[in-house]
Amino acid sequence: MRKLLFVAALPFLLSGCDFLSTVASTAGSFIPSESEVASGLKEALVKGVSKGTGLLNVKDAFLGDAVRKILLPPEVRNVESKIRSSALLNALIGGTLDECVTAMNRGAENAMGKAMPIFKSAVMGMSITDAMGILKGGNGSATNYLEKTTTSSLMSAFKPEIQKALDAVKVMDYWKPIVTNVNKYKGLLGLDKDINTDLNQYVTEKATTALFSEIRTQENAIRENPVERTTAILKKVFDYADTTK
Repeated sequence: MRKLLFVAALPFLLSGCDFLSTVASTAGSFIPSESEVASGLKEALVKGVSKGTGLLNVKDAFLGDAVRKILLPPEVRNVESKIRSSALLNALIGGTLDECVTAMNRGAENAMGKAMPIFKSAVMGMSITDAMGILKGGNGSATNYLEKTTTSSLMSAFKPEIQKALDAVKVMDYWKPIVTNVNKYKGLLGLDKDINTDLNQYVTEKATTALFSEIRTQENAIRENPVERTTAILKKVFDYADTTK
């Protein structure tokens, strides 16, 4: 009798095993492989870089934004009020201060158009091991990795482009008179030594910082908003990441 019952139930048991196997297989398909994680994170960063550089490579992206706007170097900014309040110094320097700020920001805006291939190359160099660690790292972790591992080489590659952009807007026509006159009248301004800012380095650092900030914003949007996961691999990788929080 027991054998008959077992035999009768066998098709249902096998069917149940097939169902469980199917469920397990289907569940496994939602878990990205290591290579998919690497691909997904690279795609997210490339998307972030592309959108970030696009947003910054337009007129007034820096100059017209209170957060991104590149101000005068600290040495000049610290004495700007004294320059403005002195009839002599304002006549000599005041007219070029605003023009210099405009030129620096236009230079940064123009240089953003050259950033994409530099950042994309760095993103493509990310290893699978790095990607697996970044996946569960939370907001900004991919950008933090990129910033930590590539800033030096990116700055070296980015700096000549900034210089070209600054030259294109003739920033030194405004900067040199400022430096010359500030140093000439440093006693009147309360300075004990000449200012000697490397304007290219200064603008490059500011522009790079702004770009990383924008990339971080775009990365976090993909992590936080499923609507931003516009491809199958982005959806799979970051949907999985959501389940591990």
